Parts: sequence; C-alpha cells; structure tokens
Amino acid sequence: MPIASVNPATGETLKTFEALGPEGIEKRLAAAHEAFLEYRVTGFGERARLLKRAAGLLEEDQDDIARTMTSEMGKPITAARAEAAKCVKAMRWYAAHAERLLADEAVPDEEAADSGASRAFVRYRPLGVVLAVMPWNFPLWQVVRFAAPALMAGNTGLLKHASNVPQTALYLGDLFHRAGFPEGCFQTLLIGSAEVEGVLRDVRVAAATLTGSEPAGRSVASIAGDEVKKTVLELGGSDPYVVMPSADVDRAARVAVTARVQNNGQSCIAAKRFIVHEDVYDTFTERFTARMEGLTVGDPLEESTDIGPLASEQGRADLEALVEDALRLGAGALCGAGRPEACPRGWYYLPTVLTGITPRMRIHREETFGPVATVYRVADLDEAVRAANDSPFGLSSNVWTRDEGEVARFVRDLEAGGVFVNGMTASHPAMPFGGVKRSGYGRELSGHGIKEFCNTTTVWRGGAER
Repeated sequence: MPIASVNPATGETLKTFEALGPEGIEKRLAAAHEAFLEYRVTGFGERARLLKRAAGLLEEDQDDIARTMTSEMGKPITAARAEAAKCVKAMRWYAAHAERLLADEAVPDEEAADSGASRAFVRYRPLGVVLAVMPWNFPLWQVVRFAAPALMAGNTGLLKHASNVPQTALYLGDLFHRAGFPEGCFQTLLIGSAEVEGVLRDVRVAAATLTGSEPAGRSVASIAGDEVKKTVLELGGSDPYVVMPSADVDRAARVAVTARVQNNGQSCIAAKRFIVHEDVYDTFTERFTARMEGLTVGDPLEESTDIGPLASEQGRADLEALVEDALRLGAGALCGAGRPEACPRGWYYLPTVLTGITPRMRIHREETFGPVATVYRVADLDEAVRAANDSPFGLSSNVWTRDEGEVARFVRDLEAGGVFVNGMTASHPAMPFGGVKRSGYGRELSGHGIKEFCNTTTVWRGGAER
C-alpha cells in the first residue's frame, strides 16, 4: 500500500511513496548490521565530527525542512523552525559531551581489591542495530533525540517513522548520509506498522525505542519481550498543571496557554489538566480562557498563526468525541468546543477550555491530543496532589507555587517522570526525559538516555597481575 503525505490544512495529497517490500527491508537490515560491525570501533572524535557535520547541514536546511514538516503535519511554521533549531542544538550537545558521558567508571581500589581484582571498571559498549519507531507530532526532534546519542554511542539506527510524514522521514535518512556517516549507519524504512514485528524479531536488531501511543507501545514491548530485547518507551501523557495560591497567577495563566497548545495541542508533554486552588481559581480561569480565545487559528504557513490544523481527520474526530462526551455528561465550555467557521477546509479545531469535569467523562481518563484544556477546582494541597495523580499517565507535571514546603511535597508525591516548578515542561539534551505508569519506561536524553542502548560491561582484572 502506498504511503501518502497529506496536507492537513487542505486535505490535499502532496506525494505518495511505495512502501518497501521484503527485499528492500532485507537490504537495509543487512546494511545496518554490516555498518555496526565497523562503526562500533570508531573513536568518539570521528563520531563527533560526523554528527557536527549533520548538525551544520540541518542548520542550512532549516527553512526548507520546516516547510516540509508544516505541510505534512500542520504545525505552525515558526514552531517548525524552532524544532529544527532544537535538533541542531541537541546534535552539537551530544557531539561535545558523549565521550565524557560514556567514559570508563572506575571501581574504587579498595572495593576492587576486596573482590580479588587488581583493577575493575565499567565500560559502556554499543548494543548494535536499534529500531526507532517514531511519531508524527515532532517528526524531526523525536528522531534526532534518539539518533544523536545512539550514533555517538556507536550504535546504528533504523527509522520506522509515522506513515503521514514520509518526506520528513526520507530527509532524515539522507541527512546522515550527506554528513558522511558510513553507509547503513542510519536508514529510513518506509514500511507500514504490520512490518514492524518482522524487523524487530530479526536477529540483527538488538533493541528498539518507541515514542507513540499506548497500544503501539504495548505491541512493541510484547514483541521485544518475547525476543528478550531492550526497549525504551515514551507513550502518552495527561500532564497536570497545578496552580496554588502563592503563585504568580498572571504568569501562570500566560504560560499555561503555551503549555497547552504547543504543536496545536498535539504533544505528549503538553499540560492538559489544569488543577487550580479555589482561592485563585476564578482569576486564573478567566485569564487563561481569555488568552485561549485570543489565539489565531489559520494557515500554519503564515507567520502570525498560533494554531494550525490537527494532523489527521481521524485525530480531530477523536478529539471531538471526547469533548462531546464531556458536554453531554454536564461539562461546561468556556470557549471553543467546535470547528472554526473561518477554516472550512482542513482538520482544524478551536482552542477549548472545559470545566465541571467528573470521573464519569472519558476526557477525565483519556489523553486529549489537541487544543483542549480541562480545568479542575481543588480546596487544598492534599486534593491537588490527589487530582494530579488521578491519571493512568505519568509523563511530566507542572507546579506553580512560591511555597518551598509545597514544592517539596509535590516533588516527593507527584507520580511523574518530571516536576517543573514555575515553568512549563520542556525537553533539553542535558536532562533525562521519560515517564512512569502508562507513559512508558526508560529515559531519553542526557547521560541516562545515551546509556539506555549500551552494554554496561564490568571489566575485572585479577590480583595476580599486580
């Protein structure tokens, strides 16, 4: 079945591509394995040289690849350029820091001697070919934050990207080729989801990483578990955004809008559940709603656009179903809750604020992938913590308070992979990223991320060598 690139702002099919058949898949698997056998013994200096070259090429291509991303999945063009720039930064960060992050770790002499060794240390060695199953919402960044550390560690990569962003996927494979990485080091597989199992079960594939939906994560995890292969999963999120009485409420309301609608609201780490203390509930909700209503919805290629279309017609239908279910069961809409009349073509949805959410509503438990916010009123710190944790997800969290005691309590008790105080959740190369509960396991980025696809090797040398 052909793989199509469709413009979500118009519904127009931009390009179609033929999916790889068995011979094409085999050719790329063989090339990835052969490349690993040689690339694994290159030095950090050579790997860094290649990665910095790729960063430079991406920087030169920033405007063109931004337009490609926007045309394929609808993010505002300003956000697309920012995504490309963030990828350049991450590649250069790993080129500069990977050797230090993966340096041998010595076991203290007295502890080595106690084991009978003259010397003992830990060395991080690459695992091999890693399959990356990546999503469409950050089609460049999600891939680069895997590829940069994996390549610097000496692994090779196979990319199975989301089928609605084939042009971006092909660009990424070409980028690393143009940078001079050995043939087979990083390749794009234009395949459907049905072919993932066969690739993952291939003996030449050592591990997999997936960013995507919970069902996709379960599938990859079960296959990898059956094959006893390492996986890292970054799945959905329904991050809480807690506002307490001591917060700077005006700033919290301003940042809340960006935290909710970045990437047209289609972000795993977007704040989705706004949990507000009753003392500041009315003020926050009024300011937040006014700013959501004031956003410009329109053509994502226009510089002035804040909100573009959702990436797919099905995605909009899923979002509409969640909102309609909530309204039917008694929720109130302070703004939005429909399609914009000014955008009759494409898959647009208005920025929306819902109140009166109860556990009976699907939106209370499910992830909203679009510009829809739910606001909850709580009476105290204990209720805020309970509300924040009342979710099957645990990716990240946002807390607004100037009370150090409250900060300590949230850091101790929030069930999430991150706690961001007086700011919105964001990813950065220097900090680990990932979640708990149904948001997945393992970590990306930082030293934690680069070590996920390494063989942590104990090296012990006998005492007789003294």
